[in-house]
Amino acid sequence: MEKSNGYIDLTTFYLGEACFGIDILDLQEINKLMTATRVPLAPVFVAGILNLRGQIITVIDVAVRLGLSPQPVTGRQKNIIVRFQNESIGLLVDHVGDVIHIPSDRIEKSPANIGNELGQFISGIVTCDKGLIRILNLAEVLA
Repeated sequence: MEKSNGYIDLTTFYLGEACFGIDILDLQEINKLMTATRVPLAPVFVAGILNLRGQIITVIDVAVRLGLSPQPVTGRQKNIIVRFQNESIGLLVDHVGDVIHIPSDRIEKSPANIGNELGQFISGIVTCDKGLIRILNLAEVLA
């Protein structure tokens, strides 16, 4: 996650009032909420699949995957399309924030009191003028 110059760029997004971030290098694109087709027998956190310019994308409801309460559909939701293990995957989030440029040494380990379920999905935490940003561990979220 660390860049050679000692900084990292995080794309921030929100689930309810909670702010999360992912390394911008994992980002492919951001799209508005599109209708996803439900998949029978898929895990509860799979919101469905969608056709994005001829490519089938699995969409993960990040709030449900993290064990948080699902948020009502408001029309502000976005799909953050990430590349993971040569596959494009959509992350359904409430809304997208800014890209922040932070020194890597400001990233702290995830506190042990976050809890096992949520804690496994968080690779670090950083505090900035926007407040607390929980950095997602995409490998765990998408496992």
